[in-house]
Amino acid sequence: MGRRLILSTIISFMLISSTNNFADDDHDKAYKLLRTGEILPLEKILKITRKKVQGKILEVELEYHDELLIYELEVLDKKGVVWELKVDAVTGMVIEKEKD
Repeated sequence: MGRRLILSTIISFMLISSTNNFADDDHDKAYKLLRTGEILPLEKILKITRKKVQGKILEVELEYHDELLIYELEVLDKKGVVWELKVDAVTGMVIEKEKD
């Protein structure tokens, strides 16, 4: 896996809010999941979500929901609407897309 891909994913885990199920030191666990190929890198997730909503990424979180790892993204579109997308971190499938 490319160094840039790994770095962008590590940075994404730094953006994880304190309200999720990950502890402060769980970025190591998330990094391991990425290195072992158990989750997709943030760069791939962003490519997927840009096909659904184009705009500025406001926030990225990696959370457990019903035992699934989910990337939650908030995106500000060109019209000023904030969208929340939930993407399966393993498959890249968009699970939910709604106005926030």
